[in-house]
Amino acid sequence: MGDPTGQHTRQATGGDLDPEEVGRLRLVIARLHRQMAQASGSQDLTFAQLSALARIEQRGPIRLGELATREGVSAPSMTRTITPLSAAGLIGKAADPEDGRSFLVDITANGRKTLARIRRERSALLNRRIDRLDREQREALAAAIPILEILVDESAERS
Repeated sequence: MGDPTGQHTRQATGGDLDPEEVGRLRLVIARLHRQMAQASGSQDLTFAQLSALARIEQRGPIRLGELATREGVSAPSMTRTITPLSAAGLIGKAADPEDGRSFLVDITANGRKTLARIRRERSALLNRRIDRLDREQREALAAAIPILEILVDESAERS
């Protein structure tokens, strides 16, 4: 028997958005992500590697286990993710002074330059797209940013 309050249906379909709107939102986010990734395609980094590199920049030096936890993956998976980053000289490893069995990873100068370049290329793409919008559309986009930030906040989903 269905939920007489309709709460289940609204949650399953995105609240007040109908399934078609939810599908359009999903599709536009995916396409924009792909276009931004292509805008910085000269660096052969996977999404997971780029995410880990940015997290290392933000939190480093950081233990591999903590990095894996923050990225929501297992330690072996994180090892596979960072191995090419280390080989490319984007991160460095050092013994953990508090635990000799562990090591810390930190971003290198080359890693910082690479992230900065990728961010510039992706921001340039977005700026070109935003330049096509009129004033009202830009204001609506700016107003949507806090809402989109709520959508990516995984901690709100777990509470």
